[in-house]
Amino acid sequence: MSMIFFACVVRVRDGLPLSASTDFHFNQDFLECRKRLKALSSILAQYPSRGTAKGRDLSIHFLSSGDIACMAICSSNYSTIMAFCFLEELQWEFAASYDTTTVSLASRPYAFIEFDNIIQKVKCHFNRASGTQTKANWEKIEEELKFQPPVQLKLEDAELMNGVTNGGHAGVHVEVVPTYRMQRVTPLGILSLVLNIMCGALNLIRGVHLAEYSFQEDHEGIGNVIAFFLPFLACVFQCYLYLFYSSARKVKTFVLFFSVCLCNIYLYGLRNLWQIAFHIGVASLSSYQILTRQLMEKQPDCGV
Repeated sequence: MSMIFFACVVRVRDGLPLSASTDFHFNQDFLECRKRLKALSSILAQYPSRGTAKGRDLSIHFLSSGDIACMAICSSNYSTIMAFCFLEELQWEFAASYDTTTVSLASRPYAFIEFDNIIQKVKCHFNRASGTQTKANWEKIEEELKFQPPVQLKLEDAELMNGVTNGGHAGVHVEVVPTYRMQRVTPLGILSLVLNIMCGALNLIRGVHLAEYSFQEDHEGIGNVIAFFLPFLACVFQCYLYLFYSSARKVKTFVLFFSVCLCNIYLYGLRNLWQIAFHIGVASLSSYQILTRQLMEKQPDCGV
């Protein structure tokens, strides 16, 4: 049967498994292939970003980018193009869920085991996809593979490659780092940017003037200076979050919004209620725009 049997996400630098699909295949060929996949995962840094280890009945495909690699065990008659479509989709899903810092700090195997639900979902989609559903995107993927063909390995040798450095020479290759395109900027989004810049400028000007006075005469006013500078920084970061993709956007957005609210409440007396309401209103609008501006759909989607 032509299908994907197993998939996992590993860390390239040391082969640490981060997440994997739940498999119920216990035949000897599959278990041997799992061993070779584990051996291969520990030396992925030596190879280009795409590779295939072919066997008689089963094959291993891998796709790496940065410090993350997605690997899959498929039947040998499963389309190589479809296998890399699957791995690209899996890699995109993982990158959208976890940032590079979280991945680099992972210290135990399967630290992101909850991601196996997504692996299973994507795997089922590709196993059920018919040729007519995917044919439209085959040419695009085929072009990518022609431009950057996968390195060909022998499955029988994969187990022996663990710890071997090919005579001390590792292949040099250029990694293609995934980029994330955001949805088009809306007129309301532009308005929120302009208002945010204006609020940031007001906070900076008031903070600088108050700092000059505080350092010369009123040392007790340092708290007010900080309460002006923090919203200024929050405005800058809100503009950044709206314009560019960042992991954990929701958490960062709420932290910035509550920082603006708390600082403006602290400044009651130096600002009247209307001024406080204006700054909090702008922060609310900016937060809403950040949360509603999403990533564009990944292209190509391979028909799934």
